[in-house]
Amino acid sequence: MSSTTNTPLGAVSGHSGNFIFSSESVGEGHPDKVSDFISDSILDACLEQDPKSRVACETLVKSNCVVLAGEITTKAKLNYENIVRDAIREIGYTNDDDVFHADHVFISNILTSQSPDIAQGVDEAAAEGKESAEQGAGDQGIMFGYACNQTPELMPAPVMYAHRLLREMARQRKEVKIPWLRPDVKSQVAVAFENDKVKEIKNVVISTQHSADVSHKEIRDFCVEEVIRKVLPAELINDNTQFLINPTGKFVVGGPQGDAGLTGRKIIVDTYGGWARHGGGAFSGKDPSKVDRSAAYFTRWVAKNVVASGLADKCELQVAYAIGYPRPTSVHVDTFGTGKIDDARISEIVQKVFDFKPAAIVKQLDLLRPIYRKSTNYGHYAKEELPWESTAKAKEITSLA
Repeated sequence: MSSTTNTPLGAVSGHSGNFIFSSESVGEGHPDKVSDFISDSILDACLEQDPKSRVACETLVKSNCVVLAGEITTKAKLNYENIVRDAIREIGYTNDDDVFHADHVFISNILTSQSPDIAQGVDEAAAEGKESAEQGAGDQGIMFGYACNQTPELMPAPVMYAHRLLREMARQRKEVKIPWLRPDVKSQVAVAFENDKVKEIKNVVISTQHSADVSHKEIRDFCVEEVIRKVLPAELINDNTQFLINPTGKFVVGGPQGDAGLTGRKIIVDTYGGWARHGGGAFSGKDPSKVDRSAAYFTRWVAKNVVASGLADKCELQVAYAIGYPRPTSVHVDTFGTGKIDDARISEIVQKVFDFKPAAIVKQLDLLRPIYRKSTNYGHYAKEELPWESTAKAKEITSLA
């Protein structure tokens, strides 16, 4: 059984009993996600030409302005303006009635190179004061990974349902081409649990930006009938399920025109919707030498394989790193009482199957590739094409149990 029997207040991933839990998602056109996508587009462009690029790209968007800041060291030759405009165009900000437009934004670039003090700690080379010549972590920090058996993706149900809604909203806007839909959109789903199992959906919130010439009734009917009822499990929706569609009554001014956006502000949307813990580090715009990103992906990979192996119904890992140090300073496993064997034994097994060193994380998941634009939207997890979602290690874990 699990070595952790008392779950502290706030550790929702270990919650049991009867309760309601809500998670949200935000669409590609949300100002913060616009910033994330621009930053990851620049990261991918760097890695495409120079896999050894060091990238920490932050983006600010507001009104008709885009500001690039941060540190990039790369041999890649990039046209930053084209990358920014192409990213905005892909999101869908191409409407003439929008202040934020791919062809008309003003772009300020204040990117510099990475600090040499940080670089010597991360590089695979000896340096004065550095304990080892091995590649070290790009920063200190703690990272969490989580998986559970609530959904086929081994993710918490509330956040997966919220993401499903916005994937369909994007499909309707881009492929079906609903003329009044605009890119900025948010969703929220409240799920009722009974004995720690999904019972029903209590309410669904969708707030979508729209053109000025569409009625609220048309928006509501579309969101309920063409989106909610088609993508959420029908058996979880009943006569008591409440639909809150554009509850302010109007959402014409949106995107960066309505609100400033910054890279890295949607870290809960990016991970587990608040269901599991988060170390605090953001993902987008960072190359995999930054353990904020790579170790969070890695611990999700480990946790998912533990659950896929059948050794636990839910699993959370915490790892900690020191900047420039080549090994984790701690590894912790918690199955919240669902482990088929002791948590300490699971921790021993995963540290045999997986190498937790920052350089090894990059190699095991083959992270020096331009794959990060695929991760930006609708959560960084539960996408089969991304390497940290593979469950190929589950059999090896089982064999060692």
